[in-house]
Amino acid sequence: MAFVDEAQIEVQAGRGGDGCVSFRRERCVPLGGPDGGDGGHGGNVHVEGDSGINTLVDFRHLRLFRAGHGGGGSGRNRAGANGDDITIRMPVGTIIKDVETGEKLADLQVHGERSLIAKGGIRGLGNTRFKSSTNQAPRQMRPGKPGEHRRLSLELRLLADIGMAGWPNAGKSSLLRAISAARPKTADYPFTTLQPELGVVRLGVDQSFVVADMPGLILGASEGVGLGNRFLRHLSRTRLLWHVVDLFADDDIHKMAELIRQIEHELQSAPEEYLHQVQRWLVFNKVDLAKEADIMSRGEEIIKELNWSAPVYYISAVTGQGCEALCRDTFKKLQEKREAAEKPDYVVNV
Repeated sequence: MAFVDEAQIEVQAGRGGDGCVSFRRERCVPLGGPDGGDGGHGGNVHVEGDSGINTLVDFRHLRLFRAGHGGGGSGRNRAGANGDDITIRMPVGTIIKDVETGEKLADLQVHGERSLIAKGGIRGLGNTRFKSSTNQAPRQMRPGKPGEHRRLSLELRLLADIGMAGWPNAGKSSLLRAISAARPKTADYPFTTLQPELGVVRLGVDQSFVVADMPGLILGASEGVGLGNRFLRHLSRTRLLWHVVDLFADDDIHKMAELIRQIEHELQSAPEEYLHQVQRWLVFNKVDLAKEADIMSRGEEIIKELNWSAPVYYISAVTGQGCEALCRDTFKKLQEKREAAEKPDYVVNV
C-alpha cells in the first residue's frame, strides 16, 4: 500500500428536518387544534483515530462524506427521525484543518480518540410550537437548518519516540532492520528510503519504543530540496533524534564535520519549531570497517571539531556492535522524559 501523508476531503453534515403544519382532524373532535410535529436533527460528522490505519491513501479516492438528513415532522405531533451520524476513521497522528480558515479542528493522537468536525443542522419546529392563547390555529412552521459543510486538509504525522536523521546512505534503514522487526529496503546507493518507515524496538516485557526512519536529508531540504522537506514534519513528534553518520563518508575530518553541520542546519531551519528543541544524539555507524583505535581517534577528532556536547555512540548496523547499548540508553532517557512530564508542577504542604 502506498504511503500517503496528505489529502483533502469535503464533509457535509445533515440538514435538519422541516417542521410540519397540521391540524387534528378526528370525528367528533371539532376544532382539534394544531398537531404538527418537529423535524429531526441533522446527522453529525465525527473523525476517529484508528491505529490499524497507517496511510491516508483511501482519502485520495473517496473525497466526499455526507451525514444523514433529519426527517420532516408529521401530524399527531410526530417528530421526524434524526439523521444518521457518520464517523470517518483516520490514522493516529492525523491533523485535521479547515482549508478556508486554517483552523486546526482535531489532532488524533491516540487510538479511539473522537472529535466532532461538522455539526448537523438544527431541526425545524412544527406549528404546535407556535400555539398560544392569541394564536390558536397557527399556520407557521420553522424549516430545518442546513448542516455544516467543510473542506478539510488532512496531514499525517507519524507518532514515534525516536526519529533518525542523516545523509542518504548513512545506514539508517540498516540500523532499523538491526534493532527491530521492520524490513525497510536497503541497498548500496543513496535514497533507497523514499517514505517513512516505523519499527518497534523491544528490550523486554513492557520495555519498547518506536523508531521512525526518514528519507535521507540533503543540503536545502528545509527549503524544499530533495525528499527531506516533505517528511521533516514526521520528526516533529519525536522525543529524541538519532543523527546517524557514516563515520567513513569522507577521509577529511573537516569535511566530515561540515557534513554533520549541514544536517544540523536543516533540522534547525525546519518550519516545525519543536524540532529545534529536540535533543540529538550523534550515532557513528559502520564502525566495522576499521580497527577500534582508528575509530575512536577519528570520532574524537570529529567531536572536537564540532564542539559536540550531546551523547555519542559508535555502532555497526551490519554486525550489531553497539546497538544494544544505544537502545538501552535510549529507553532509559525516554523513561526519564516520561517521568518528568508526569511530575506535578506544584508542591503540597502537609
